[in-house]
Amino acid sequence: VQLQASGGGSAQPGESLRLSCAVSGLDPYVVGWFRQAPGKEVEGVGCFSISDSKTHYVDSVKGRFALSRAQAKNTVYLQMNNLKPGDTAVYYCAANANGLGTEISDYDYWGQGTKVTVSS
Repeated sequence: VQLQASGGGSAQPGESLRLSCAVSGLDPYVVGWFRQAPGKEVEGVGCFSISDSKTHYVDSVKGRFALSRAQAKNTVYLQMNNLKPGDTAVYYCAANANGLGTEISDYDYWGQGTKVTVSS
């Protein structure tokens, strides 16, 4: 199983970025997104189920972040809108074959991180 996260970069507050997570070697699956801000622990952001498109978001990103999948089903997008400085972090995607979850222990497979910086 391989995961490839991409799409990080810099943005100003209020702007948007879209992260991508390409998954291979696992089907069906759930993709979870996590982030680690400087000096803080890893926290869950949200998760997306490929089989039924169900999603779950943590409260801090509800209404601003949205998960979706590409037509080919092997890529999950994290659309981040109305970015805030507090969203600055390294973002990681992870996958499992079990179900939705936002805990690190819910996931078996991890990709490398992609850095997001939000500042004015």
